Amino acid sequence: MRVISIKKIRNFWEDKKYSDSEQALRAWYWEMKKEKWQSPNDVKRKYKNASIIGHERIVFNVKGNKYRLIVVIKYKFQIIFIRFVGTHDEYDKINARNI
Repeated sequence: MRVISIKKIRNFWEDKKYSDSEQALRAWYWEMKKEKWQSPNDVKRKYKNASIIGHERIVFNVKGNKYRLIVVIKYKFQIIFIRFVGTHDEYDKINARNI
């Protein structure tokens, strides 16, 4: 998969408040680059704690569920778009289906 855009998660871990997320987000990024998913079921098989929100939207728990990462996956084109990265409190204030 191609991940667009690493800049969004890099900006997050470069913030001193969230610097503990760097290793986990880097690991997530490199894992995603290796994947070749065709459907949400493929994601769920590998990441049982991921939440499927609609056909293309997935919520990943990062760093022992301390952070949330929302992505949109275009399976046909093998692209992951990062839509949100933040804490649980920040996640609770947004609409995961629309961000």
